[in-house]
Amino acid sequence: MITYSTAALLFPAISLIMLAYTNRFLALAALVRSLHAKYLEHNKKGVLQGQIGNLRYRLKLLRHMQGAGVVSFISCIVCMYGIYLDNVLVAEITFAMSLLFFTISLVISFVEIQLSNKALELELSDMDSGKVDDHQKE
Repeated sequence: MITYSTAALLFPAISLIMLAYTNRFLALAALVRSLHAKYLEHNKKGVLQGQIGNLRYRLKLLRHMQGAGVVSFISCIVCMYGIYLDNVLVAEITFAMSLLFFTISLVISFVEIQLSNKALELELSDMDSGKVDDHQKE
């Protein structure tokens, strides 16, 4: 049987992940603003176009991550309300939904982290291209 303490276990986890997603969003927003300034300053379409596409997709993933996290939180609240009403079926179903949406949110987060790492690798390879050419000559 699900108790208040069972459902309450998800609250800190969901809250922390939502905080992490908010921080991720703020970092992406700063990156978008930085790229926009670079674009206006240098107008290097070739290099920036790939980064812009990557950022658009990552922002979309972030929106889905946050959405799934919010639905998880709401499901957990409804679960606690079901426990309060002594409705075991509602509590169990909404607790399972909360876990499911929390898992979906984390999986999307994993995909976004992989894309973030690829974007950083592209940045490093762009700056490191001179060294690669020097090593190939040796």
